[in-house]
Amino acid sequence: MTPTVQGKKRRNIMSKIKCIGVLTSGGDSPGMNAAVRAVVRTGIYNGLKVMGIRRGYNGLIHGEIEEMDARAVSDIMQKGGTILHTARSMEFMTPEGREKAVSMAKIFEIDGVVVIGGDGSFRGARELSRLGIPTIGLPGTIDNDIACSEYTIGFDTAVNTALDSINKLRDTVASHERCSVIEVMGRNAGYIALYCGIAGGAEAISIPEKPLKTDDVIKTIIEARNRGKNRYIIVVAEGVGGSAELAKAIEEQTGVETRATILGHVQRGGSPSARDRIVASLMGAKATELLIQGVGNRIVAMKHNKIVDYDIEEALQMKKSIEDYMYKLSKILSI
Repeated sequence: MTPTVQGKKRRNIMSKIKCIGVLTSGGDSPGMNAAVRAVVRTGIYNGLKVMGIRRGYNGLIHGEIEEMDARAVSDIMQKGGTILHTARSMEFMTPEGREKAVSMAKIFEIDGVVVIGGDGSFRGARELSRLGIPTIGLPGTIDNDIACSEYTIGFDTAVNTALDSINKLRDTVASHERCSVIEVMGRNAGYIALYCGIAGGAEAISIPEKPLKTDDVIKTIIEARNRGKNRYIIVVAEGVGGSAELAKAIEEQTGVETRATILGHVQRGGSPSARDRIVASLMGAKATELLIQGVGNRIVAMKHNKIVDYDIEEALQMKKSIEDYMYKLSKILSI
């Protein structure tokens, strides 16, 4: 397609964008509300009608949609979770469900949609774009596991929430000369565990990308004890799991009293950090601006600390991995 034709096509789409929708999908993450606020207010500032879609794709299918004005997003930026709520939709995964979603978008005269979520949410966004609804994805997940983006909304808050718990556990571990095995969230990605482990001074960190064997952890504790340590923190990502079994093995093999603590969903909640509020605001505004320009089928991301965007197909093909240097550094600093 020549640049002239491409520009004409974009202008034609721009003339059609009068109303956009915003939804949150998948697991909630701190900062989602700041992103919703940015989408709504950027849209209104540019003369658009903005519709809030409740309960993700499921809400789009069933018409849980209402107009949002500037006051509708007042006093939400500091709140965790998502005021639009979130739900997983098996129905949307079917062709029939997606057709219902597109039909409902047309009923409410929605010309484009901003989707805040993770990889699964982005696949849904791709399907909406393929069916003629320009859609932009924002990376909202505490796991920081979106390949196209260096940072995802909610990660900083989740790390700080987990770190606060680790700090408190460290106090009691030191008092009783114990070992604490702390399991943090992260499913298939070890970013939360690695960052918490380094910031919390862990003796060992086990993540899905580099899982530790039980014998390796036990050896680390014995070597630390031989250097004069008498309290130990082990951080385990939920994707590795087995924290209770690891704690039992440590106690049996070393004689050090050991407790396992699974932090769980407390890491998803809480008021978002300044970084999460700012990044979410920048990404939300960028997504709205792309739709206004007639651009769809994109993912907003962060690269070299700048807000950028990628084609959804390209973004979903990207791979992301833990920095070897960071993992190596965690071992150096644990001695």
